[in-house]
Amino acid sequence: MENEQQPVVQVTDDPFGAVRIPEYRHLMTGRFLFVCAMRMITTVVGWWIYKLTKDPAAIGWIGLSEVIPALSLALYSGHKVDISDKKKLLLQSITGYFLAACFLLFLSTNAAQHSLHIRHITWFIYGTFFFTGILRSFAGPSLNSMIANIVPRHLLQNATTWSQGTWLSASVTGHAVGGFLIALAGITNTFIVIATLIFIALLTLTRLKPKPPFKGNVEKKTWESVEEGLRFVFRTKALLAAMALDMFAVLFGGAVAMIPVFASDILKIGPMGYGWLNAASDIGSIIIVLTLTFFPMKKAQGKKMLIAVAGYGICIILFGLSKWFLLSFVALLVSGILDGISVVVRGTVMQLLTPDHMRGRVSSVSSMFVTSSNELGQFESGMMSRALGVIPSVVFGGGMTLVVVITAWLKAPTLRKFEY
Repeated sequence: MENEQQPVVQVTDDPFGAVRIPEYRHLMTGRFLFVCAMRMITTVVGWWIYKLTKDPAAIGWIGLSEVIPALSLALYSGHKVDISDKKKLLLQSITGYFLAACFLLFLSTNAAQHSLHIRHITWFIYGTFFFTGILRSFAGPSLNSMIANIVPRHLLQNATTWSQGTWLSASVTGHAVGGFLIALAGITNTFIVIATLIFIALLTLTRLKPKPPFKGNVEKKTWESVEEGLRFVFRTKALLAAMALDMFAVLFGGAVAMIPVFASDILKIGPMGYGWLNAASDIGSIIIVLTLTFFPMKKAQGKKMLIAVAGYGICIILFGLSKWFLLSFVALLVSGILDGISVVVRGTVMQLLTPDHMRGRVSSVSSMFVTSSNELGQFESGMMSRALGVIPSVVFGGGMTLVVVITAWLKAPTLRKFEY
């Protein structure tokens, strides 16, 4: 197991190694457009529902609506990804997202606003996010597990870094453009742009080659397959520790979900400033991912990940206490830089340690630990803001992130000593 946790991998010195592969470029282009649209939805709906309800907890309920089906289906979806054609499953999921975006577009129109009560619109929004939570449980693992099927092993670190860079650049674009479009074109026109981006992403991803399952996976029973994936994750200590660290850090540090409240009521910067605040952490993440693409970390990656997450917690505390837009922006920018280090290390650990025939299941377990913690963190922030107030809840979240890092440093020596 020690060799499995400390892999010796030949890593390319070519920073553009992965993107020289045409199919990988198609995958990243489709991912960029799709993630950009998803981040625009998050930005628009967060602003929209707070304006409808004037209740910070309403933002939290969005996260809970999506995370319930995503967590409930995570283990099954990983098995489904490993026994299915990943391309087909991904295209089906994104088609569902397109239909969801069209429904949100309808809810934002004047006709819907005049014929439906605010409470009904709110519940329809929650229902839509419940539906996208189902879709996400299949879309994420399908996309992530395809990378190793497209690039050779010596390019995996480079491909993972480019993949994270693509995700982050799409995220910052979606957050920023979403805020700008709310201010310049209104919510309904913004949803038209979102639906268009998803449709173009769908067309782009049709250019991928089929990704059929491994024969041995098809023959396994569902629970046997799920159990195998869980056993692997819990026995691979470095992978488990990296997932758990990210999960708790994002869960307690998810105070950025309260950005609509800060933009509207505390900093009073309107939808344009809201777009910039939403984009700040992703801008920081892009900076560090581009840096790591050309100058990858050579040693002590586990220790650097722990230090980065601690710095992230400090930035969240600073953001919560700030009453000045520029300081708030810089705090989120630096938090994104530090979070980007964590994301790259965790993503590379997962790609290097996971066997090809288990990538769907391990990716799904990762989504349970990490991806879904974003929505749980959003819900936690919404509920804590109602109990403590918005600013104390953000400071509390940053402080708990520091507690998590200290605990991981003391209790998870495998992660602290991890290198690749």
